[in-house]
Amino acid sequence: MRAFLRLAAMATSPTNPNQIRSLRLANLASQLRLYKPPPSALDASTSDEDTPVVDARGKVFSPMAVAESAAPATLSRPDQYRPKTASVLICLFEDSRGDLRVILTKRSSNLSSHSGEVSLPGGKTEEGDRDEKETALREAKEEIGLQPSLVSVVTVLQPFLSKHLLRVTPVIAILDDIDAFKPVLNPAEVEELFDAPLEMFLKVQ
Repeated sequence: MRAFLRLAAMATSPTNPNQIRSLRLANLASQLRLYKPPPSALDASTSDEDTPVVDARGKVFSPMAVAESAAPATLSRPDQYRPKTASVLICLFEDSRGDLRVILTKRSSNLSSHSGEVSLPGGKTEEGDRDEKETALREAKEEIGLQPSLVSVVTVLQPFLSKHLLRVTPVIAILDDIDAFKPVLNPAEVEELFDAPLEMFLKVQ
C-alpha cells in the first residue's frame, strides 16, 4: 500500500471528485479510491485467515497482522479469541507550498496506555459506530475537534494487529481546506496537535 500511496501522491492528471478544490488533493483522492477496501471488521466475524496461531506456550499470534506489528499475548481461552477493534484517521492536507502533510497528535501524559506518544487521531470502536470510517471520524472530532463535514473519506486500508491485540483499521481522508479546521483539543486525551510531511512516511527504510 505504501508504494500505491506514493504513486497516488505523485498523480497530476485533472479531476474533481466530490468538489475538492485543490487539484492535487482531488487527484490524490481519485487515485486512492482505486484501492479496494478490505471487508468491514465490524460486520464480519474473524475469518479463517485471521484465526490466531497458538504455540506450545499458550502464546497467540495473528497472521492477519504485518509481522512486525503483531505481538504475542497469553490467552486463557485461545479458541474464543476475538480481537477488539479500533480505527485511526490518516488525514491528509496540502500546505501553503503545495506539499502533502499528515495530521498527528501527542497523546496526554496522563493516559494509562501509550501516554505521551505520537499518534494518529483515533480510538476504539464504540457501540453504535456503523463502520471503521464512523469510528475514525468520531474519535477525531472528540480528540481534536475535527468536524466530519470538513473531510472526505477516500479509502479504508487493511487492518493490522497492534501489540495489545487490538485490530486497528486506518482510514484515509482528505482535508481540502486546512484554514477551515479550528482545532479544539481534548486535554484528557491530547497534549499537542501538529503535522508532518506525508513523504516522511513513504520513504523506503
